[in-house]
Amino acid sequence: MSSQDMISAKLKSDILPYYLKSQIQSSHQLPSHITSQPHLQLSFLHLHNHYKQLNNHVPHSPTRRRNSKLQKRPVENSAPILKAKSDFIATFDPSKAIQPGSKLPHFTLPSASGTSVSSSSLLAKGPILMTFYRGSWCPYCNLTLRSLQAHLPALRAKSCTLVAISPELPDTSLSTVEKNELQFPVLSDVGNELARKLGMVFEQPEELRAVFDRFGHDLRGRNGDDSMVVPVPAVVLVGGDGVVRNVHVDADYTKRLEPDVAVAWLDAL
Repeated sequence: MSSQDMISAKLKSDILPYYLKSQIQSSHQLPSHITSQPHLQLSFLHLHNHYKQLNNHVPHSPTRRRNSKLQKRPVENSAPILKAKSDFIATFDPSKAIQPGSKLPHFTLPSASGTSVSSSSLLAKGPILMTFYRGSWCPYCNLTLRSLQAHLPALRAKSCTLVAISPELPDTSLSTVEKNELQFPVLSDVGNELARKLGMVFEQPEELRAVFDRFGHDLRGRNGDDSMVVPVPAVVLVGGDGVVRNVHVDADYTKRLEPDVAVAWLDAL
């Protein structure tokens, strides 16, 4: 068996059950032998399209009643999600997002602990690698954050400050930090003000609100407002001079930047 086949087998046997549970539950914990191997985490992100039809077989959890209802209507749940995704991919123009060579707009955002963090204070330390994520309810986002955490020593070795940004309130961000054992700042862009300035927001259709409710994702409680707007997952590298050097933004939320690529960006500074 090739090494690739072995990885594929491990993904299916060890990760898939957790992935399926994460589609229903708000907890996205993976076993330690997976979280310690970033290449498995990133490969895991690509399983979604191959295993959509298995959602009917999600095991029961403590939220048995709600999960049973979800299992009985997978099409009702998946159809609006897939339509919203395909519609956004067809209409999003990445050239409207902030581009390399642009100056990063100044910002001051609260951290998970409630401390105000400004772009100027971050830039005073050197380059910034900013990763925008949709929320702690998104399994793709949680896995991406964990992979970035695994690459944190390599980023710090290049005097780069890694920061994660979402529209979630500080209390929600704190839970994300604790759950994923993150050792870098997680900032709250409440109302997506910064993401809007950077041209990286997805105004999710109202039809998704009922789906979020069925999955138990209370965006009002998490984000502090009734908006369905989320940032487009993105990674932005900003030089110490405040000029954007590299941008990765993709309307398909399943496609994330490999952390190794971000490290290579820093090597080219």
